[in-house]
Amino acid sequence: MLRITDARSGEPVDIRPGLTRVHAHVAGADTSALRVLLVADALARALELGGTPVVAVAAPTAVLRARADDLGIRPGEPEAPGVGRVLHVVGAQGTAPDGVRVEVAPATGPAGADAAAPPSAVRLALLATPRRLPADLGTAALTEARDTLVRWRKAVASWATRPSRPIPERVRRDLRAAWEDDLDVPAVLEVLRRVESADDIPDGARFETFAHADRLLGLDLTREIGAGP
Repeated sequence: MLRITDARSGEPVDIRPGLTRVHAHVAGADTSALRVLLVADALARALELGGTPVVAVAAPTAVLRARADDLGIRPGEPEAPGVGRVLHVVGAQGTAPDGVRVEVAPATGPAGADAAAPPSAVRLALLATPRRLPADLGTAALTEARDTLVRWRKAVASWATRPSRPIPERVRRDLRAAWEDDLDVPAVLEVLRRVESADDIPDGARFETFAHADRLLGLDLTREIGAGP
């Protein structure tokens, strides 16, 4: 069961099974607003992985919607009043109606740096920072994210040629514990790093692990499969 910290009270809240509305509150089209949409997208994915049906709600500007599309953030309904329990995803200075409030810190960096980077690298760089800490989209962070994606996609394509093996139970448990513990996506990424370098995990199990985790991350880690040398 996913447990999320309510920024209003500072207390953890268990999100029990049942239709849930994830409402992203955004204004403008800057990268901080984009990060709010991304956190809402990851939250919806985490809930769906646990079997919870989700209605995503967001009404971004056309410019922000285009940026979100580039990052693979799924569009939401403009409004869905009265549908399920509501989780409000907001920026640090944002406002929301009564209900559980999931707060997202700003994203900072050189002007235009994220526009020049591959969208998937921007997505990974934003996901790699805990949502309640400011995200730095400087050159170093974006370069590291891009290099990680190149390495992981090549590795996944190679692992896909090996006999399939089930995800080790301890790995599956660690992944689920990470995203269910206050949507700790950086901890999910750390699990993948351990799997990548572990000597005791078959390549087929590495593939299944990365493909499974990508249902949350949305990084298109399998895109190089069958692409050739």
